[in-house]
Amino acid sequence: MTLRTGFLEHRRAQQPRRPVAERLRDQREVYLPLPLHTARQQGSRCMDCGVAFCHSACPLGNLIPEWNDLVSRDDWYEAAVRLDATNNFPEFTGRLCPAPCEPACVLALADEPVAIKSIEQAIIDRAFAEGWVRPEPPPHRTCRRVAVVGSGPAGLAAAQQLNRAGHLVTVYERSDRIGGLLRYGIPDFKMEKWVLDRRLALLEAEGIVFETGYEAGGATLPVATLRERCDAVVLAVGAERSRDVALPGRELRGVHQAMEYLEQQNRRTAGEVISDGAITAQGKRVVIIGGGDTGADCLGNVLRERCEAVEQLYLYPEPPGSRQAHNPWPEWPLILRTHPAHEEGGTRSFARMVTGFGGEHGRVTRVTTLEVTPSAAGRHNFDLVEGSEHQHPADLVLLAIGFDGVRDLPLLDDLGITRTEPGAIAVDGGFATAVDGVFACGDATRGASLIVTAIADGRSAAASCDAYLTARH
Repeated sequence: MTLRTGFLEHRRAQQPRRPVAERLRDQREVYLPLPLHTARQQGSRCMDCGVAFCHSACPLGNLIPEWNDLVSRDDWYEAAVRLDATNNFPEFTGRLCPAPCEPACVLALADEPVAIKSIEQAIIDRAFAEGWVRPEPPPHRTCRRVAVVGSGPAGLAAAQQLNRAGHLVTVYERSDRIGGLLRYGIPDFKMEKWVLDRRLALLEAEGIVFETGYEAGGATLPVATLRERCDAVVLAVGAERSRDVALPGRELRGVHQAMEYLEQQNRRTAGEVISDGAITAQGKRVVIIGGGDTGADCLGNVLRERCEAVEQLYLYPEPPGSRQAHNPWPEWPLILRTHPAHEEGGTRSFARMVTGFGGEHGRVTRVTTLEVTPSAAGRHNFDLVEGSEHQHPADLVLLAIGFDGVRDLPLLDDLGITRTEPGAIAVDGGFATAVDGVFACGDATRGASLIVTAIADGRSAAASCDAYLTARH
């Protein structure tokens, strides 16, 4: 790197967003591309730290200082080469990753961090525009066959790495289209599906085979057939078992899991007509229970459906706006997160515990909550505030309270897969299960996590699977 003074000359630039009134009329991406000259300025803010905490905070180990420097020098091709060295899908992470690298930036100690995520997206978008991203089929084939079950980010990363090692890879997906949560969980206003389809076309051109409509372990693909066809199996089945609540009124119509709603919305955006069991927020009073990305995704969708009103309920007290002394740099900051959807409408209520649902004629009309305060017994314990009961009008309730692990699958039982107490697939340090030749990765092994972690896990599981195949054969 050359001498760095950009952090003294330039302020952090936020990636531009489309106006709220405009974006509420469609499902297109909220963020606009970062202008190239702005990306160069932002790259020059990198301080050439002696210890790059941004690099260590990234689960993929992205070479962040290197591509920051190259962008600042206007060497976009080499920046794209550095980005590709560690990240299979930077066009996904540049849009969807919460960027744990940024709060770990040394500049964040006294200033705003380098706009790492925006620079990453600018690099890969430029690489695609210039035609630098091309299929990379392996120069030779090993004739070893690997089945990857699940086509989310972990499964796709594992498949690409194993394919590049020369193995014959088939990805099995139980849904009708490839992509997992990238297709049916992530709204288009965060990442339009052409971005996913463009990458899938490249993976197919590299030789990966995609099979949809296969419930591995079920009638369409029994375990015996799977093991007979393949020399190894990688399980990337996600953590799809949504947390639920055992509260009075849970059985009322209009109370749904968030992912039920999000999948339908993604299908509607893709042009499908949902007839049976359609969930819609149009003209309704909506209550979203839970924060985080899933709750924000629901919020953005119900606003685009023109709901009458929407309120988001949080169990925990409102977080502070900045780091507290007990949460020092470079830890992940425990602060209030504001997503673009929060600019678009709705209200947020903190420190409210849901105690039940009320309704009329079998349909929900209200959510009952009590105010809570943190208990001395610990972070996950609360004291109820007497006399604080409140009724929240609701025609639609969406539960966005997290996930409890892998759903019950005949595949796992038939393979003899061991699970951990939280419901994840048990693996060793190399992502190998206790079953010979079977590996697992992503949310299936750790619970719901970040897209960047899923890709990193997929790469690691592929490396272990490749070593297994090489040693065995």
